[in-house]
This record gives sequence, structure tokens and C-alpha cells, in this order.
Amino acid sequence: MSAFHVTGASGSDESRARVIRLDPLRLRARRHHAHALHRGERIWHDTDSHVDLWIELLHGYGFEPRAALAFTVTQDFEDDQFTLPRLPLDDIDKLYGLQVQELSIFDSLEERALTQTRRANTVLIEVDAFYLPDTRAISYHRAHAKTTIGIDVIDPDTRRLGYFHNTGYHLLGGDDYDRVLHRPGGNGAPPDALFPHVEFVKRARPPVAGTALAETSADILCTHLPRRPASNPVSRWRAAFPGHVETMLERGEPYVRDYALNVMRQLGSNFEFLAQYLHWMRKQGFDIPGDAHAAAQKIASESMVLQCRLARSVSRRRRDHCEASFDLLEDAYERVVPSLAGIVC
Repeated sequence: MSAFHVTGASGSDESRARVIRLDPLRLRARRHHAHALHRGERIWHDTDSHVDLWIELLHGYGFEPRAALAFTVTQDFEDDQFTLPRLPLDDIDKLYGLQVQELSIFDSLEERALTQTRRANTVLIEVDAFYLPDTRAISYHRAHAKTTIGIDVIDPDTRRLGYFHNTGYHLLGGDDYDRVLHRPGGNGAPPDALFPHVEFVKRARPPVAGTALAETSADILCTHLPRRPASNPVSRWRAAFPGHVETMLERGEPYVRDYALNVMRQLGSNFEFLAQYLHWMRKQGFDIPGDAHAAAQKIASESMVLQCRLARSVSRRRRDHCEASFDLLEDAYERVVPSLAGIVC
């Protein structure tokens, strides 16, 4: 705790000094405001996305995260799901001078994480959302689900920590602290529990800034476009979709929700990020066709429409192959990724 004095008036005419104690963790949480990508209108909210975590983490470092979204042009259909959007570590290094290294846990997760946060590094840990207060509406003390958080402050004396997760910065403590950091004894992890996969983020060199940031991002886009899918991934999803519908009708609504999270949400959120990236590049002065931005946004919105239609049809035990939605999605994809490749490559 730190303290400072404030002079104020009491009930009488006499003034006296009051000591106000400040909680550094709470001040850190209050100072962090979500990046613009997570404010205002957004089609896909709370996606528990690796990208959402990195957007807030980069924003917390004072960097512009939109420059890192060029990778979204590489998303493919993997026969049962769309590629999960993830920021390539090489892109993060080139743009921001940040390196991500695996952290070896040879005794205590709490001690190893504390060592890195004291070096001003951020520790990335895969945890159970059951112990994360920011998931109160979905998982907190209700359901178990794995997710990744970025811890930047640990206070072992009060058993509290500050962490980046999804679209913001949050605090946790008490028994949740014990569980997340696998503290032995008490309410921590069982003694035979395996440690989770842990990484840490360190500043290896100064970040690229200003005009050079956008130019570096444009170069990264040029390296990703040749890695785009060889054919329209929406068309391949469309070909497989009738079989997927039969499986959903057999397995019911719980499976439909899981399917939607791994297919429609991953496609829609990825292209919403791509739309934001193209809009940002246009503002930096690059000749990005406005039609490409609009088509990427169309994929984001139509993926949500298709998700709602599918949920409705399965609940009514009807076979809906969503042909109209697929027509729009296929056409929009052709106007985004192949169009950009035709300009850049």
C-alpha cells in the first residue's frame, strides 16, 4: 500500500489531514481502459479469443494492436472448424519488439510467475475460467473451461493478482488466487496436479512506431497473403455443411452450441478483425479498396445470421442448409482475400 495526505474541511471550520491509502492493484485496473476495438459496436463479443487477450495486452504496453491483425487473411477451413485466430509470435516481435518464451516451472508456479512480473514481464498461463471473476456471467464458479490470461502484477502477501483476459484487465484473489497459481495446500491444486503450459512476454527491443509501424504491417500483410488458402474456404465448408447438419440433428442443441463456437464464431470474429485492420490501414494512407473492408464486415455479420438460423432450425428439427447465407459468404470472401492478393501480390 502507498499513502498520501489530502487536506479537507471537517464539520467545523478547522481543517485536518486525512490519510487515504491507495491499492496499487485497484489503481492499475482503474487506469486500464479497453482498446477502441473492444468499445462501441461489435458483432462478436466475448469470444474468449487469443486475439482479444493480445489486443488488451499490447494496448496495456501502449502499443497499437491493429497493426498486428494482418494474419487474419490466412484463415482456412479445417474440415470440422475454422482456424482459430492467433497472432503469430514473429509478427509480434517485428512490430513491437516483444518476445514470447516458454517458462519452465521447476518448483512453484507462484514463485516463477512472481520472478517474471517483478522483471516487468507478463506471464501467460492457461487456467480454468471457473476461477476468473471476469467470467461471472458464464463460467465463474459455475462451469469449467480452459482459457489463457496474462498476469502482470502479483501480490503474494494479500494473495491477489492483476491479469489481462478477453476484452479487459481484471483482479482476483483469495481461493481463486490459490487455484490459478496452483499453490500447494489450502484450496490450491492437488499435490499431484500437472503444471499448466506457461509463457512470458518480455521487451527485447524498442517497438516500431509512427509511419514505420504501418509500413512494417504492410510488409507483414505481403508475407501472409501468399499463405492464404488455395481455394475459397467458405465453399469447402458449404460442401461439408449438409453432413454437419445431420450430426447436429442427431446430437442436439448442446452440440450445436459447440459447433457454432468453433465454426461460425471463429470465421466471423476473424473477419471482423480483418475489417478493423483494413479500415486502420486505409487511415494510414494505404490504397485498400473500400469494397474489401465492407466484404470482410459482411462475413462477420452473415456468420452471426447463419448461426441464429441454424440454432432455430435444429431446435425445430428441420434441415436448413442456409443456402442464402452461404451465397453471401462465398461472394464476400472472394471480394476480400483474393482481391487483396490481386493488388499486393
